[in-house]
Amino acid sequence: MHLGLCHGALVQQWLGCVRARVCAPAVRAATAPCTAHSQWRSSRRLTTQTTCQQQAKQKEARNTATLPLDGITVVDLTRVLAGPYATMMLADQGADVIKIERPGLGDETRQWGPPFAGDQSTYFLSVNRNKRSIAIDLTDPEGLAVVHRLIATADVLVENYFPGKLDQLGLGWDTVREINPRLVYASISGYGSTGPYAGRGGYDVVASAVGGLMHITGPAGGEPCKVGVAMTDLSTGLYLHAAVLAALLSRERTGVGMRIECSLLETQVASLVNVASAYLNAGAESTRLGTAHASIVPYQAFSTADGHIVVAAMNDAQFSKLCSVMDLGGFKDDPLYATNPARVANRDALLAVLQARFSDQTTAEWGAALEDSGLAFGPINTIEQVFEDPQVLHRNMVAEMEHATAGTVRVPAMAVKYTPSGEGHQSPNDVPPSAPPRLGQHTRDLLADLGFTLQETERLERRGVVSQATPAGDLP
Repeated sequence: MHLGLCHGALVQQWLGCVRARVCAPAVRAATAPCTAHSQWRSSRRLTTQTTCQQQAKQKEARNTATLPLDGITVVDLTRVLAGPYATMMLADQGADVIKIERPGLGDETRQWGPPFAGDQSTYFLSVNRNKRSIAIDLTDPEGLAVVHRLIATADVLVENYFPGKLDQLGLGWDTVREINPRLVYASISGYGSTGPYAGRGGYDVVASAVGGLMHITGPAGGEPCKVGVAMTDLSTGLYLHAAVLAALLSRERTGVGMRIECSLLETQVASLVNVASAYLNAGAESTRLGTAHASIVPYQAFSTADGHIVVAAMNDAQFSKLCSVMDLGGFKDDPLYATNPARVANRDALLAVLQARFSDQTTAEWGAALEDSGLAFGPINTIEQVFEDPQVLHRNMVAEMEHATAGTVRVPAMAVKYTPSGEGHQSPNDVPPSAPPRLGQHTRDLLADLGFTLQETERLERRGVVSQATPAGDLP
């Protein structure tokens, strides 16, 4: 099949099929997923290039898995963080996520480093597990035709291109909903598709500045700071993930898909929550307080003899308990500190006393003293200490995968624990993840699923329309 010649006729047949609600045999044959594709969707198969014993065990475990999003196919046109984070969560839940990347370049984060694990960027590895990669030139008509074929039988498309760019490429909402009316089309941008900032580029650090997060982050009296990880990006990914699930549920009732728009700015504004409410309802402008809280005292970090500890006394009873643990019993009944409004009003004087007392002992000693108090507390851990923490270890918060070129890859595991109530259902937490794909690792597999012969695929490769990763067995 020469896709470049037949695509126009195929799409016209498909559109006629949709409008008439009758499936033309030629279209059905050309767009139906093959058996191998369906098997992968239910098993989230491992790369076939690597043959280590651990991967064989992972594949065997996955073959019997039944996951919440089995049977859902996601066309992933996202790069960097917010989009890939959202699609990784869908993949963790069983969706077949097909990551479409530029031949020769791929997702920008593939080059973000050091550090690298082997030849793989650790940044890219962090948000791309359980996906398949196909490298396609979207600017080539034959490449566009391949993507249209993928969309025809997909359930979800996620993209984070500059607003209007996919319309120019022939992949905008108005085009693809004609190809597949049941498609959930989810977009991420910096500022949304309309408004005075719609034409601006958007990244996490800029959106967190415009959206107020940097204004309230940093030391009291100091310069604005960005958060240590891209929380605006990550929050946008979380919003989009939930929105996609809601749209899929809606489709079960209505039979049609919908368009979803998320933007970094809107996510950040919505995430101001109580800070926004204080301004909108009481005219209170917030500022930077370091680790402290504007409305609760004490609720912050304190220096100890050898590090730092964070303590939160959320109400008067908890403050009284803290005073008892710290041998400061006279403060709990002092009218200057007995109630939270009084403690907020007399913040500086109280914090000076607490800080002097915390400095007397080590972080571990204070931890031991607070352990059975019922108070919320914890040390400020380094990243190394995070992954040595007994609670983190107990909750299995590290996922391991075998990668063809990076070796054993370790990343944070899913934050949600699933426990199915019925027999024969498996928790996503129990299914070994597959490693993030190499650029174009699954190009030939996916084209074969669409009905391409090897000769047709090789012709597209020679033209630079698609590219396939070097087989693992051919690597030095």
